[in-house]
Amino acid sequence: MKNITVLIKPASALCNLRCSYCFYANVSSLREVRSFGKMKEKVTEKMIENIYADLEDGDQLTLAFQGGEPTMAGLNYFRKVTQLVDQQQKQIQVHYAIQTNGTMINENWCAFLKKHDFLVGLSIDGLPLYHDLHRVDPKGKGSFHRVLQTKQLFDQYEIDYNVLCVLTNPLAKEGKKVFHFLKEQQIKFVQFIPCLDDLDAKKKSSYALTPKRFAGFYRQLFPLWLEQLKKGNYISIKLFDDLINLLVRKEITACGILGNCQVQYVIEADGSVYPCDFYVLDEYRMGYIQENTLKELFEKEITFDFVCKKPNLPKKCGNCPFIKVCGGGCKRMKNAVYVDSSGQYCGYQDFLRYFIPRIQEILQLISSKIV
Repeated sequence: MKNITVLIKPASALCNLRCSYCFYANVSSLREVRSFGKMKEKVTEKMIENIYADLEDGDQLTLAFQGGEPTMAGLNYFRKVTQLVDQQQKQIQVHYAIQTNGTMINENWCAFLKKHDFLVGLSIDGLPLYHDLHRVDPKGKGSFHRVLQTKQLFDQYEIDYNVLCVLTNPLAKEGKKVFHFLKEQQIKFVQFIPCLDDLDAKKKSSYALTPKRFAGFYRQLFPLWLEQLKKGNYISIKLFDDLINLLVRKEITACGILGNCQVQYVIEADGSVYPCDFYVLDEYRMGYIQENTLKELFEKEITFDFVCKKPNLPKKCGNCPFIKVCGGGCKRMKNAVYVDSSGQYCGYQDFLRYFIPRIQEILQLISSKIV
């Protein structure tokens, strides 16, 4: 049985916000074509056909929609996708997911998302001050209030959602405040995404995360999270979940967690396909979904080169006790999470030294059915 995930950008790099740290705005600016506009119906039809070509009865497929801002493709686009899926003859279990800034969601959207069991990622940067500092509209106005209204709609419609929080360097000082916000808003699932410098950055920005702030943030968060766990209140923090899955269950639930790249099948609005959301660049184009199946794309030489070519690791990795469960980590996040510019400090190693000795306590709390 195969389990395939495809990331689709139905509105390419189009977005109604102008987030100052947006990595995709930077990536798309480095291409010959910045935005491919909205995905045309013929591309959508051929995309579903060729995704299904290599699937068999019993397989599982996740169609995840990202941007830019994917809701800019319009609700009718998503209705068309679900109709095309429903018309397929193969017995495939299909899961839907969408990552949104939440500002264009209304009750019509909510009814659709609920009907088709979408898992929604909602972008909220932890605290109003920090959210509105970076997540602004074209006029520079913050979006926090509007996004919180969308969260309330999701609660009202009982839509499954998790919060995606971009962890900037300034926000990383506020671990305790961020955790209290999660409790206050009754957020049960959260993923913190390290804020990255631009691919072509000449110097580090003020908002890009540093390894020391990364470790410091999670070390602030952990005792508060553990305290809630003891009270029977489990808040899913993705890094904690991923580490438990890896170290205890021997399951890989995060791309790059072992230092190995995996093919993500990122499909841009023109049908072009790339191996990773961080590298949707002309030189990494694997082909076009209108012309190739996923299997054919996977067998391309450019795909092999992306997956197999590994960057040289810093010297500090050579004597790291966690090298087998890290492998140097995600190459795109190296400057935000792992070995810093001094070459002497690794934020990930620092946090693992703190976290791993406490895993048994976590497991005991879980197995005792406190949660």
